[in-house]
Amino acid sequence: MSKQTDDFFKNVISHAKEYGFVFPSSEIYDGLSAVYDYGQLGSELKNNLKTYWWKAMVQLHENIVGIDAAIFMHPTTWKASGHVDGFNDPMIDNKDSKKRYRADQLIEDKIARYEADGKVEEAQQLQADLDAALNADDLSKLKALIEAHDIVCPISGTKNWTDVRQFNLMFSTQMGASAEDAETVYLRPETAQGIFVNFLNVQKSGRMKVPFGIAQIGKAFRNEVIARQFIMRMREFEQMELQFFVRPGTELDWYNQWKETRLKWHLAVGGDPAKYRFHDHVKLAHYANAAVDIEYDFPFGFKEVEGIHSRTDFDLSQHQKYSGKKIQYFDPEINQNYVPYVIETSIGLDRLFLTVLCNSFEEQDLSTADKQDSRSVLRFHPTLAPVKAAILPLTKKDGLPDKAREILNRLKIDHNVQYDEKDSIGKRYRRQDAIGTPFCITVDYQSLEDDTVTLRHRDSMEQERVAAADLEKIVADLVGWKNLLGGL
Repeated sequence: MSKQTDDFFKNVISHAKEYGFVFPSSEIYDGLSAVYDYGQLGSELKNNLKTYWWKAMVQLHENIVGIDAAIFMHPTTWKASGHVDGFNDPMIDNKDSKKRYRADQLIEDKIARYEADGKVEEAQQLQADLDAALNADDLSKLKALIEAHDIVCPISGTKNWTDVRQFNLMFSTQMGASAEDAETVYLRPETAQGIFVNFLNVQKSGRMKVPFGIAQIGKAFRNEVIARQFIMRMREFEQMELQFFVRPGTELDWYNQWKETRLKWHLAVGGDPAKYRFHDHVKLAHYANAAVDIEYDFPFGFKEVEGIHSRTDFDLSQHQKYSGKKIQYFDPEINQNYVPYVIETSIGLDRLFLTVLCNSFEEQDLSTADKQDSRSVLRFHPTLAPVKAAILPLTKKDGLPDKAREILNRLKIDHNVQYDEKDSIGKRYRRQDAIGTPFCITVDYQSLEDDTVTLRHRDSMEQERVAAADLEKIVADLVGWKNLLGGL
């Protein structure tokens, strides 16, 4: 990471805290590693992102429905899914700092530094060596690569490494009224299994016909021992997942279709297409026959924000085996019973939140020959912005606040809006720019005469005079969901 991008990322994190988007969890007790709280504006933005995903997935598709499965599941679920035996990461400890890292991510960071320094051949060779080691599950090779490329601990700056070992990432707890009767259960490490175990319930109760999908948004928990990159890697996070059930033999066609559909969804938010790319998995999970990540170019390099996987019939077959229940679908078109294949799209909501922050944050120099000026602005898509409009009386007297609050009360029924009368109008504009409010409505003395107001646009800072009576329609048209969903 260059100093410029490092400074940018630090500014994003600082801005997120200063304006109420993201706080370190339990900060008054010095925080909890890799755990964050979403503030008053962050929770609004997060809810808008969830709504965008839900509408695009469920509302726009006649053959996709949503569920909300419990976090706790029968422990055999995780045996069937493979998480009990195989949900591991290759970890390495630095003996001097006592810090633990994912070995593959240390190497990936080195690859990124090679690329940033223009050492393309070194980066390509190290990537090939990493892929080979991961494919072979060769932990000693991972350590050898760390040593050969002089990778040091970011904390201690030393190369005093332990061997690479596998660590299970699931949180376990006890369920039961007494210690003697307690049963070990797990906080779910993913939301997908709640969909798979409900396949028959949804299919039968909803009279669903293959191909069809089940969508879910929910919390998941992983004992991530690496606390870095802000909300990129957290122990408690939120997933938005679709499991799309298809006839065997058609899965790769659907896989390719969902790849394009999901990338289009990301780009609709307004991000730079050059910052997104597909990254095909070199090492496929044992249950998959195709897998790709949609990656975003964060200040610290390209990282996954969404995965699209062709999971074959592994999940339903495993639950059929471990439960002893028949989990199949009768396809009347071919007069045949089968276990459906699955295409999965899985997006981390917190990572999506971070992409939107990084995409939107800008520090602008607005200086002229006569005056020094600047602003920090979040260029959120108007539909996703936490606050859609701010209503600002020019002064606190002469009936202007009454007129402004009359407009506020009309708009707040349908939109999240703010009222602000403190400081000069210029300072208030800057505050709204900083939280990403796309429109400011200023009530001035002319408003009392002709019932018009000034509508200011965040991105261009241009102002126009509009009738106050038309504001409900104007704002609805500017921030409505059709602006995002209409082109999908």
